[in-house]
Amino acid sequence: MDDVSSRPRLLVLSKGAQRIVTLPSLLPEYALHNGSVGDINQVDCVMAWGRKPSALKAISHAAQANLPILTLEDGFIRSVGLGADEPPLSLIVDDMGVYYDACVPSRLEQLIAEPLSDAQTERAVALQQLWQQQRVSKYNDARIEHPELPDDCVLVADQTFADASLQGATAADFSAMLEAALARFPASTIVLKVHPDVVAGRKRGHFDLAALANHPRVQVLAQNVHPAELLPRMRAVYVMTSQLGFDALLWNVPVHTWGMPFYAGWGLTEDRLPAPSRRQPVSLAQLIHASLVRYPRYISPETGQPCTPEVLMNWLGLQRRHRSALPESIQMLGFSRWKEPLVKLFFNGSSIRFVKPKRIPAPHLVVVSWGCKHDTYLTTHSRPVIRVEDGFLRSVGLGAGKARPLSWVVDDLGIYYDATRTSRLERILLDESFDRTLMTRARILREAICSAGLTKYNLPGNAWQRPAAAQRVILVTGQVEGDASIRFGANRIRSNLQLLQAVREQNPGAWVLYKPHPEVLAGTRARGDDEAQTVNWCDEVIGDTPLQQLLELVDEVHVLTSQSGFEALLRGVPVTTYGQPFYAGWGLTRDQDLQPEVQARRMRRLNLDELVAGTLLLYPTYVSRITNRFTTAEQTLYELQNWHALPQPGAPSRWQELKQRLSSLLGISRLRS
Repeated sequence: MDDVSSRPRLLVLSKGAQRIVTLPSLLPEYALHNGSVGDINQVDCVMAWGRKPSALKAISHAAQANLPILTLEDGFIRSVGLGADEPPLSLIVDDMGVYYDACVPSRLEQLIAEPLSDAQTERAVALQQLWQQQRVSKYNDARIEHPELPDDCVLVADQTFADASLQGATAADFSAMLEAALARFPASTIVLKVHPDVVAGRKRGHFDLAALANHPRVQVLAQNVHPAELLPRMRAVYVMTSQLGFDALLWNVPVHTWGMPFYAGWGLTEDRLPAPSRRQPVSLAQLIHASLVRYPRYISPETGQPCTPEVLMNWLGLQRRHRSALPESIQMLGFSRWKEPLVKLFFNGSSIRFVKPKRIPAPHLVVVSWGCKHDTYLTTHSRPVIRVEDGFLRSVGLGAGKARPLSWVVDDLGIYYDATRTSRLERILLDESFDRTLMTRARILREAICSAGLTKYNLPGNAWQRPAAAQRVILVTGQVEGDASIRFGANRIRSNLQLLQAVREQNPGAWVLYKPHPEVLAGTRARGDDEAQTVNWCDEVIGDTPLQQLLELVDEVHVLTSQSGFEALLRGVPVTTYGQPFYAGWGLTRDQDLQPEVQARRMRRLNLDELVAGTLLLYPTYVSRITNRFTTAEQTLYELQNWHALPQPGAPSRWQELKQRLSSLLGISRLRS
């Protein structure tokens, strides 16, 4: 166990820094002491946040006490939202200076100058590719969208007024930089990008935007557009000290600097100012490796533990893709009140309007509906519809019991259980190339699910013992007969009794084991009208035995449209279908009752891991209980396995709990979420 007393004591004087809930995880080698100047004799070193006024005071007090100073700043890959909204997920720690102050040496300068091994060079190249692939930057809340711009563009980046990194640059310097860009590229449109904090109204910039509005060659970009959507389209980039210049280098765009940012003076940029003599030409790989690997440290938002830049970049890229998957504004039709907070999590990134079923949705907005229950109404009003349903790795507990789901499926074509039309899942299974990486991931996930014993609901129950005399045991899983999956996915057989009768008639010598649907057993959903007769058509009715345990003991599974057939396939159990579930028709099941049009649509033959990849990796949307952010199927599996050890639905997240504790300690009524 870590001995806190053995770690250096770091005095944190800044009230703002004291409220950064990720700071202890980002500085695990220090014992943080949130205090005042009066505590300076009790610590080993003092923290300064950048070169803010509070930092300058901390530096002065440390000098008087003859204590070393440790400078902290946000890393170059920071978070989804802006600094005022979210704690940093990366941090730079500098014991010499700070990266944006070129007047004195910094630890980053030393790291950039160090030669790389072949492995380090390969990692730097791979990081640059990952940066482009995941389309990330320092802040990542901007949606993925492509603004209308001329073909020939040069970007000029504004910054926030009096930012510490400007090293004294004034509004006149920014104006001169703009004029230089206009002169250097006389045929190009100059795109002036406003800083995100200025767009958000928190700070001001250096340009008179109203005066530039009528300039014939300047296009002011005042909306929050992510660098990844701009830089690949630029002929060149002009910056004072903005990180946009570093982003541009990662996108292989020529950079002109008018200040002396950390990436200038190394022979990689065209610089107006002379570089310090300690900066000599280096490779781009050296700059990338030092700036993204050696200099910062990172924590995973899902574990709270240190991680690599690759982990954080992949996570931020996932947030960007999911936040941009739906239109910017949507209207939710007929969602129950308990699902409304979930809507805000699963559709984070879109502006949401809730509409009651009896009210006519706005004609100009896409309608998002729960399943197919409003299809008749929506068809009448002829609006684009996106349908939502629970995913396949859902929760521990039943939906009727309002157990929080960890996955939803969002379908812009149909919905997976509706065999009467194509769904987005069907299109994925038909068209996806399923590359080697995806297939490996699907196999590992499938094996992990089976090893963990997880199914859709993951309910407890009693063990079942296979009869010694049974030569062939067939498990038949019942369904809620009023469920949409039967209404839209069944064909001739449409009830549990009819299913059992068909199984018995075709398999007279088998031991037929019938398991009613968990929600019917729990009394939260109605039994079928003839459910009482099912006992006459099977050898045994099983109660609350977990599905996973049964799948280990039976020889076959026979279903109408139940997801239990998919769960049986995951475990290598042969499956016979009597309806048209999403996993039927692909060559993996014995299908008794597929309609010709369904067979015609599902002509592709899939292997099991291709089915898993489409169904569990590409189709659903997952949201973590830990972060309330988008996540992966693998993290969802972990959270299902550790369900009771994680915060309960509705309970504060780990960061929220820390904020509340800090609020109480500091006497602050509310900290920003």
